[in-house]
Amino acid sequence: MRTFSQVDVFTDEFMKGNALAVVHDAEGLTTEQMAAFANWTNLAETTFLLPAEDPAADYRVRIFTISRELPFAGHPTLGSAHAWLEAGNTPRDPARLVQECGAGLVDVRRDGSRLAFAAPPLLRGGPVDDHSSLAEALAITPAEIAGAQWADNGPGWVAVLLHSAEAVLALRPDYQRFGEFRGIGVVGPHREGGDAAFEVRAFINEGSRFEEDPVTGSLNASIAQWLIPAGIAQRSYVAAQGTALGRRGRVHLSQDDDGGIWVGGNSVSGITGRVML
Repeated sequence: MRTFSQVDVFTDEFMKGNALAVVHDAEGLTTEQMAAFANWTNLAETTFLLPAEDPAADYRVRIFTISRELPFAGHPTLGSAHAWLEAGNTPRDPARLVQECGAGLVDVRRDGSRLAFAAPPLLRGGPVDDHSSLAEALAITPAEIAGAQWADNGPGWVAVLLHSAEAVLALRPDYQRFGEFRGIGVVGPHREGGDAAFEVRAFINEGSRFEEDPVTGSLNASIAQWLIPAGIAQRSYVAAQGTALGRRGRVHLSQDDDGGIWVGGNSVSGITGRVML
């Protein structure tokens, strides 16, 4: 039996963020066992905490969707760090943790009750010229797209900018037209005066399964790596996500003096116990 946590990420209210299953003490489990359990949980991601192999890391994590392993993902990074700390582990540096994952080492800093990770470098970036295919996938016209960029830091995102948050919330994508796109993230600005500067939605193509992700750290990380340097977003802003699904996700994005992007949010544990693995 192993310790198990279910964490809600990018929220300070249980059941309003994005759920994550975390298996502690995962040494000895095979890849097949991890994949099978992740498929069984039926959550967007399940993570497995392991001792670090890199001497610079505090711990190692493996991240699985219901159908594949990911080298990196945002809400599993923050949720795993939250669960690791809540289990009584102590990082070598009180102000930060170093997580080892398939994408390498990821810094996670502590800012009071909130954790934030350093956005990893993009595996693929640059403009997407084929707005027509993206428009077909999102069931809109090309004229409604203000810009599009490859934003792949592991999961395969392409990011699409619309002219308003209202346009983002009105989307009803045509998943059958996603074609090569494994994940389409859409962002649009809110009117001034609210608690969030942008609205974000994430539509995922898992081959035989299509879904909308409630709150997505990796996507918000790569969107910020586009919007902040381009001057479309301020150096520090809050993105809302999950509104269309009845959630209240809030992702805190900021750029430090060295140009690095940090992605932060609150996490709350909703379930703890033991799992028969």
